[in-house]
Amino acid sequence: MGNVGTAMGALAAGIVGGSLFAVALLGRPAPVATTIASPAFPPGMTGMISSASGASTVMPPGYGPGVKMTSGEAPAPSARQSEAGLTALAQPQVAAPIGQRAPTLVKYEVETHEVTALMDDGVSYTYWTFGSTVPGPMLRVRQGDTVELTLKNAPDSKLSHSIDLHAVTGPGGGAKVTQIAPGESATFTFKALNPGVYVYHCASPLVPQHIANGMYGLIVVEPPEGLPPVDHEFYVMQGDFYLEGDRAEHGLHDFSLKEMTDEHPNYVVFNGAVGALTGEHALKAQVGDKVRIFFGVGGPNLTSSFHVIGEIFDSVYPEGSTNPVQHNVQTTLVLTGGATVVEFTTDYPGNYTLVDHSLGRLTKGAAGILQVDGAANPEIFNSISSPGHADMGH
Repeated sequence: MGNVGTAMGALAAGIVGGSLFAVALLGRPAPVATTIASPAFPPGMTGMISSASGASTVMPPGYGPGVKMTSGEAPAPSARQSEAGLTALAQPQVAAPIGQRAPTLVKYEVETHEVTALMDDGVSYTYWTFGSTVPGPMLRVRQGDTVELTLKNAPDSKLSHSIDLHAVTGPGGGAKVTQIAPGESATFTFKALNPGVYVYHCASPLVPQHIANGMYGLIVVEPPEGLPPVDHEFYVMQGDFYLEGDRAEHGLHDFSLKEMTDEHPNYVVFNGAVGALTGEHALKAQVGDKVRIFFGVGGPNLTSSFHVIGEIFDSVYPEGSTNPVQHNVQTTLVLTGGATVVEFTTDYPGNYTLVDHSLGRLTKGAAGILQVDGAANPEIFNSISSPGHADMGH
């Protein structure tokens, strides 16, 4: 079954380091954001953000202290490539934090693309995507913002697509007015009424098929005071994928409606592919850093018991809610079509494995790595005696 049996088995046994693969960008243009004046703002609005680049994300000014862009940076050329020259999908960027500012009219433009890429070594799949990544681009606004969202469907798409944002109060979360054929576009506005972290997904028939092919992402609605500052933010989503045939067979696999209906996924992965968050593309931090992970579950079927092996979550925003916050949590349940935020300080160096603690899913790809560098503190952790079989466990 390509890389998943070997690499995920090794991860389950504790061999979590190494370079499973590198991720290559698929030629997506970089976002360009421009501030423009407009006399048409609703009362209390202070500005409008627009983009002429066709980029998937446009973000407003007035952000708080800069958070390091630790996901979605342009990677080195991928060593993981199929005989046909296919690479893995690019990783989406973490949208910059909002911080404190007045409500604003924010414009986003997202284009759907159907992209063939590697899901595992030798195993390729035609993903349906928002912005050519799985998950799609993180959208980030402030409570009280008016959001103008334009959805475009690429002319070379074979199917109609749409978008349903769980942060939207309105018919179908926007899906009713964004059912668009290839080459079409649709625009609507909504008020970001409630703070929190919300899933968005395609809602065109057959809805679970569109989600199973990768059409999901997160929209973060910050409270008026913003989120507390951290050193690193990461964007991770879990999805279950359903392929025709034996996944040990190399080549392009089709979607399996039967496997999806029976809820028998061939792959359960973070960010669209086996090893998407390992090797060169592991999440990275230093000892003493405060880390925030925005974590969501696209589904379409499975929930997740999200856990970072060797860490305790100092704070958890249950079900993506900003209030109340839970503290000192080992594992948090994330529902299908739901999200959470976890925060913790990295106290000791090493590789920390992100998992769904339904651990059989390790063998289907559900693993990522947080690589923490820095000096060891024996007061935090210290090995007194060991036979040296560190590679036998995680």
